[in-house]
Amino acid sequence: MTADVDLAFDDNDYLPAVAQDAEDGDVLMLAYVTRKALERTRETGLAHYYSRSREELWQKGETSGNVQHVEEIRVDCDGDALLYLIGQEGGACHTGYRSCFHRTIDGEFVGTQVFDPDDVYE
Repeated sequence: MTADVDLAFDDNDYLPAVAQDAEDGDVLMLAYVTRKALERTRETGLAHYYSRSREELWQKGETSGNVQHVEEIRVDCDGDALLYLIGQEGGACHTGYRSCFHRTIDGEFVGTQVFDPDDVYE
């Protein structure tokens, strides 16, 4: 399954994808997708990304159970970024916070921790 619009993957075949809560609009995380990750997301309705550090495709929540149900995928005007409108189960951040954007630039914690990562990632 391919996208119905032209997508401008970079030289490494990545596109950034922002995950936004479809209900309240909170930005939860940013990750990267490859063509295969996007295809798996469209096939399953669950968010799939590409880990650049592990160099592998992964389904969000496969280990933690904190899956992302993708309700809609939007493409920016240049075709070089995606927006996943999602229903998030549990926290989106591997550190246990609801959002990966849980700190200000000054280091102040503004987010809510919804699970203990030590209990999930042993």
